[in-house]
Amino acid sequence: MRPHTSRRSALPRTLKILVLLVALVVGTLQSAGAAQAHGTIVNPASRAYQCWQDWGTHHTDPLMQTQDPTCYQAFQANPDTMWNWMSALRDGLGGQFQAQTPDGTLCSNNLSRNASLNKAGNWKSTTVTSNFTVNLYDQASHGADYFKVYVSKQGFDPTTQTLGWGNLDFITQTGKYAPANNISFPITTSGYTGHHVLFVIWQASHLDQAYMWCSDVTFA
Repeated sequence: MRPHTSRRSALPRTLKILVLLVALVVGTLQSAGAAQAHGTIVNPASRAYQCWQDWGTHHTDPLMQTQDPTCYQAFQANPDTMWNWMSALRDGLGGQFQAQTPDGTLCSNNLSRNASLNKAGNWKSTTVTSNFTVNLYDQASHGADYFKVYVSKQGFDPTTQTLGWGNLDFITQTGKYAPANNISFPITTSGYTGHHVLFVIWQASHLDQAYMWCSDVTFA
């Protein structure tokens, strides 16, 4: 009878080990998912967010090709750029944004999967005045060490030119922001008219993770 008793006692131990392993795997996957869930500038909308917001529920609509050709080319190149508008991050730049991000790759944060966001074209823009507010939505509430904000120079044409560092005017660098889903900060500019690119760098607080986005704005 002893061998039989031994087998019965071993079974619960095996089940406990399996349960612990499953819990560990699930916890790891949840942590990995949370690490990739971040955010973007929702107003003025970043390029990927604008395309997702306008076309996400009907991204196969043929009208997009004529009504919003820049979003159309982005969806054709890689729909994941829009589906994952919240996760365009790079690790470990150490603040060396310009050195690590070549001209022509700023709007994609130098991520090949988001290269469509660098294309020149008539991206839909948000109308702003010289003083406006930038709104970040951060799903994971990681906070910010700072934001660096730039505006494309007067005379730069986003419809025909790709963005490089030499095309930008530095506007401001913010201070630190505590973790929150929504972060807003004011921007003050002068002398801009017409269609411009608002370029924002977000240095997240929890790790050395940098985000870069282009939002199209029209100064009224």
